Amino acid sequence: MRSKQLLRGLIRVTCGVLACFGLLVPAAQAQAPYPNKPVRILVGFSAGGATDVIARLLAKEMTEDLGQSVVVENKPGAGSNIAAESVVRSAPDGYTLFMMAVTNAINQTLYPNLKFDVIKDFSPIGLAAKVPNLMVVNLKVPANSVQELIDYAKKNPGALNFASSGAGTSIHMTGELFKFQTKLDIPHIPYKGSAPALTDLVGGQVQLMFDNMPTAWPLVQAGKLRALAVTSPQRAAVAPDIPTMAESGFPGFDVSSWFGLAAPAGTPKEIIEKLNASMNKALTKTEVQKRLADLGATNGAGTVAQFTQFIQSETTTWGAVVKGAGVKAD
Repeated sequence: MRSKQLLRGLIRVTCGVLACFGLLVPAAQAQAPYPNKPVRILVGFSAGGATDVIARLLAKEMTEDLGQSVVVENKPGAGSNIAAESVVRSAPDGYTLFMMAVTNAINQTLYPNLKFDVIKDFSPIGLAAKVPNLMVVNLKVPANSVQELIDYAKKNPGALNFASSGAGTSIHMTGELFKFQTKLDIPHIPYKGSAPALTDLVGGQVQLMFDNMPTAWPLVQAGKLRALAVTSPQRAAVAPDIPTMAESGFPGFDVSSWFGLAAPAGTPKEIIEKLNASMNKALTKTEVQKRLADLGATNGAGTVAQFTQFIQSETTTWGAVVKGAGVKAD
């Protein structure tokens, strides 16, 4: 009898020790410093576009700073909404991030049945960069200026199509704004990113595009496309000979693309701040600043609060443009 009692006592003690150990392991894991495993940045467009290029530039530097791999995953489709929804549904633990762009501010109004809210369902981290769009045409298009392009389009109905990286992107909206102001009927051909759109533009399957400067300008320099204008208020430092749309007869024509990091809503503040600090540190590096300058981009480093306010402002501004122009998602 006594031996049975001793055995039961030993079992209880053993179970208690194991139970405590089981509780301590998760607690220890929960207290492990962030990050303790790879971090993903989801990009809503195919590889090679401006969003992807800037995401990879940040990922490389943040990997070194955070001591964990920061990897970029491309998840194109629906004007980046597929990637955005995937991030929104992810755990708010800082391990799944989103390379947000001006597209997402536009989509909030452009798509009437979005399954997420760009303001409510994301925790902004920081603005990375701003870039102007560049009006480029296939080399066979007989136009060396914006006015020559307009004249050609009017004399040759149906001769031009304009490409974009997807419905709702700033590239798409810039083209729609141009059509609205010129009253030209130029069909829109959406792609799943700038890279495939530019491939077809060079090949002549489409004739016109307002692409982000970082991806379009190298093709202009290589003699594969012709640049007619930039959409920023001032000429781009990397392309000082290219006139602005305002100089080309469109006063007030000012469209810039922007890119920044965001996490799912509810991500702990200390993680958001750590990621903001890491991103800003990357943006201060000389080689990163040079790379951005070479791409025609301007550094967007700032605080979480500044980026939060910026997203709200952009969503309101583009909402008015979408409604005013009567643009619909393709």
